[in-house]
Amino acid sequence: MPSTPLSRRAALAGLFGVSALGLAACAGSGTGGGNGASATPVSSDDFAKAMSTKTELTFWTWVPDIQNEVDLFQKQYPNITVKVVNAGQGLDQYTALRTALKAGKGAPDVVQIEYQYISSFLIGKNLLDLSGMNGFGDLKSQYPEWVWNQVSRDAAVYAVPQDTGPMGMLYRDDLLKAAGVQAPTTWDEFATAAQTYRTANPKSYLTDLPPNQAGQMIGFMWANGAKPFAYDGDKTVTIDLTGTEAKQVVEFWQGLVQKDLVAVDPDFTDQWYQGLSAGTYASWLTAAWGPVFLQGTAKNTSGNWRAAQLPQFTAGGKATGNWGGSTDAVIATTANPVAAAELARWINVEKEPAMELATKQFLFPPLNSVLQDSAFVGQTPEFYGGQKVNEVFVEASKNVNTDFEWLPFMDTVYSSYTDIMGPAITGRGDMVTALSSWESKLKDFAKSQGFTVK
Repeated sequence: MPSTPLSRRAALAGLFGVSALGLAACAGSGTGGGNGASATPVSSDDFAKAMSTKTELTFWTWVPDIQNEVDLFQKQYPNITVKVVNAGQGLDQYTALRTALKAGKGAPDVVQIEYQYISSFLIGKNLLDLSGMNGFGDLKSQYPEWVWNQVSRDAAVYAVPQDTGPMGMLYRDDLLKAAGVQAPTTWDEFATAAQTYRTANPKSYLTDLPPNQAGQMIGFMWANGAKPFAYDGDKTVTIDLTGTEAKQVVEFWQGLVQKDLVAVDPDFTDQWYQGLSAGTYASWLTAAWGPVFLQGTAKNTSGNWRAAQLPQFTAGGKATGNWGGSTDAVIATTANPVAAAELARWINVEKEPAMELATKQFLFPPLNSVLQDSAFVGQTPEFYGGQKVNEVFVEASKNVNTDFEWLPFMDTVYSSYTDIMGPAITGRGDMVTALSSWESKLKDFAKSQGFTVK
């Protein structure tokens, strides 16, 4: 069970603190226009030559046991040796990578990067455009549209998707039934259920809204069709956290928070872990990595949990957002771009390694072929009463809104959420006013870093 990368990926979401100026200082040596270093199209002869030449690649990743997939790659290409390095996770790895890029030495060939941080590494053209590499011409058709949009810009491709986090709801079937509550399908039903559950269980809540978790709140906005962020890949950003769809989300949660109908405990803490085990929270609005994580966190509740789609503002709706997930990208300074690109592609796209990542390391797959494979979809974990939980999140993946972008300084987005929105949530206060302050803070920061704000 990959509890370390999954829990830490979420827990670290609000802890990044590297400024956009720091990112811009990390320019790589790649050349070409657009948002990353350009890639010269590779012929079949050039590919064959590169993969038959004795080569050593360095791969930075925090995925546990990924050496298994790398071993398969090395078996396929015996002349390529891959050195797997855990340079830290999230913050630690990104800091090390930026330091190496700035120094002009020590950077890996291939690196794991979360979706929301890809744009921050495009500022200095640090990522290689993979579109001309072997096997990348038909990759787009192998992924859901929203996933592909996260790693591409126009015709350029900057990473290979490795895992995703379409959002849904995990809930305690036994606790809801005891309180006379059904799993809500709309947010109106959710609010009613929160009141009914709280009345029946004064010492617990239907769910928790953590004040430190921007990733979850942004996922809710994404699900509601909000487009709070945009970046043109150059000098212009769009920041709109007070638009209709984003504001509707915050207004909804403010109503529940101010009425003391949901908990406001920080997540990924000892108290929060204990709350999941003890029934303090009867549901967890989470992502597709949540089911596996929960099995290791709340073992004593096995058999009582179920999964459902994320509630909707409009009855009959199906839209959801994404929270989490990673890619493998090629650093522009690599001396072996062809082999590096093939490593990133092969371990995530070829059937055997892609299936192993999903069924042995339990990363939620982005690849259509795995999302449709009964070996993955048909699993019936006892923890969820034999429910086909993967099937629920596969359906969610089909309904993630496709048009969502990130800013090139998501570190500041997350940290300022904790600083500004966090106290409003913890104090059960005015979250809508805090939302406006959060937006203003980000606009001021963007301008201070030389961006034009739309």
